[in-house]
Amino acid sequence: MLERHGWRVLHSIPLANKVDIDHLLIGPGGVFSINTKHHHKRAVWVGDDSVVVDHGKPAPYARKSRAEAKRVIRVLERYCDFPVPVEPELVFVGVTELKVVATQLDVRVYQERQVAALAPLSGVLTAEQIEHVYSVARHRQAWNQA
Repeated sequence: MLERHGWRVLHSIPLANKVDIDHLLIGPGGVFSINTKHHHKRAVWVGDDSVVVDHGKPAPYARKSRAEAKRVIRVLERYCDFPVPVEPELVFVGVTELKVVATQLDVRVYQERQVAALAPLSGVLTAEQIEHVYSVARHRQAWNQA
């Protein structure tokens, strides 16, 4: 779906310390660093800076997603001669309920079937820039210092 709108997708980009970027979406609307969280048949509540699963202990998912997006910017802008805007995203998979009550959240929050809503976004990167960012992001060596 996203590809036919000019988007490129990369999955499981390895970083140092056995960490990875779950998905990287590169397209006309910019770059999105997607952090997926699987909480099968659970209810998820998202506030400004915390996520609570089934009334449990708050998790720092939003903070970690922002940090991940900053790492992506550092890597991509090292090899691109233009600004590369990267937005963090949290995508919840398998949840029964997703309630977002954030007012200041700078991380987009979706359920897995809602990610396609990004397809029509445009005006951020040209087709040439998309291909350049994609070629940089595909090279594992670029991520060695991330």
